[in-house]
Amino acid sequence: MNKPQDLTLDPENWDQMRALGHQMIDDLFDYWQSIREQKIWRPIPEEVKDFLNLPIPENAQPAEEVYADFKNYVFPYNKGNVHPRFFAWIQGTGTPMGVLADLLASGMNPNTTIGEHSAMYVDRQVVNWCKQLMNFPAEASGILVSGGSMANITALTVARNSFGEEKIRQRGLKAASAQLVLYCSVETHSCIQKAAEIIGLGSEAVRKIGVDDQFQMDVLELESQIQDDLNQGLLPFCVVGTSGTVNTGAIDPLEELLAISKKYGLWFHIDGAYGALAKLDPAYSSRLKAIESADSLAFDLHKWLYVPYEVGCTLIRDADKHREAFAITPNYLLQESRGLSGGLDSINNYGFELSRGFKALKIWMSLKEHGREKYANMIAQNNQQAAYLASLVEGHPDLELMAPVSMSITCFRMIKPDLDESQLKELNREILLRLQEEGIASPSSTILNGKYTLRIANVNQRTRMEDMDILVREVVRIGKEIHSF
Repeated sequence: MNKPQDLTLDPENWDQMRALGHQMIDDLFDYWQSIREQKIWRPIPEEVKDFLNLPIPENAQPAEEVYADFKNYVFPYNKGNVHPRFFAWIQGTGTPMGVLADLLASGMNPNTTIGEHSAMYVDRQVVNWCKQLMNFPAEASGILVSGGSMANITALTVARNSFGEEKIRQRGLKAASAQLVLYCSVETHSCIQKAAEIIGLGSEAVRKIGVDDQFQMDVLELESQIQDDLNQGLLPFCVVGTSGTVNTGAIDPLEELLAISKKYGLWFHIDGAYGALAKLDPAYSSRLKAIESADSLAFDLHKWLYVPYEVGCTLIRDADKHREAFAITPNYLLQESRGLSGGLDSINNYGFELSRGFKALKIWMSLKEHGREKYANMIAQNNQQAAYLASLVEGHPDLELMAPVSMSITCFRMIKPDLDESQLKELNREILLRLQEEGIASPSSTILNGKYTLRIANVNQRTRMEDMDILVREVVRIGKEIHSF
């Protein structure tokens, strides 16, 4: 019989694919270079949505046509967080080097959790650098994950599994001597409750402690709640402090939370997904010093290290407890002293994932390109821009600052003496939507003390002071146009 032709997914014409790849890079660089002159966001037309709802293609399409479809139907309708006036939620901008690093990482295409290969050593070095950024002990452990949600659930799993003599990993929560209870503030990110639900505690085991007028956790209420739970025979096991809430940037009283955790023998975890890296800014380093003494820390690198999505980090002070929470070695993952199965301890022994890309490379290349000091200055710049925006707000009679400025989040709204709260909500909501729809800027919104608020969260490496001037000018312009009708 005739030998069948071998199939491959490699290009038939490498030079043609190379030229297309160069065109993609050129188009991206043109996009970044001119981003300031572009609209930040544009609505997606119905015909584009229809095109992006077509069934799976059965037959091949030339690579050039595939890229043309991307340029026509995907690229023009980007979210906008590469733009200098993207302030919605807390989402970083990425950098050209980070993007190129992701390209190289995808080209190498290693599974970075196991084996003797360079990516494992880059990953270890990046985790060590993360420990150095946070002044965590060298003997601590850590793992790179997809982001803050995974970083937090990883840390809380270690906290749960290592609590007391309960042996929860082996016996399960049903065998625990009592219900485990976790403490956080009402301003804590929702991923903490989700994590508690996923690791089997249930939402009712999450005690949400009130906050003061600075939106920081009330330590007196916290300690009172711990004592009440102990009196009821429950098992308090973890306090979660936040080093920069996503709502207002508020920093919990971390030193006091650390002291209470030690007093009652509780695990002290810090959710620093947004704000932990503000530790590099001298203006905030002392307020965040308790990070160095936490049992665990979660933080994102695609926020204030500005690398492309997605990568976060979990640091655990006790490396043995970290490994004991996750390690397992089936027969097909036996480690050897040499060869491809030799090398470093499997990353899978410190987290759930056995399959994971080379996400460390973009951090490795970015930190080498810019250095720690440049990042510290960039973070400080974002914080200064938030303070500058607050000064513009406080200096304008039609604007009202809605929360103390903490780090790089500024919350404000337009006010008019003839409008009630319901009307002010609609006014500011319409301002927000028009800012986005006109492609000017992308703030997000929140509710503070029952009042609808524009929320400017700035972890943007492209933002300039002039962007804050533009934002205030356009908020006032749009607000006056709406109010004049």
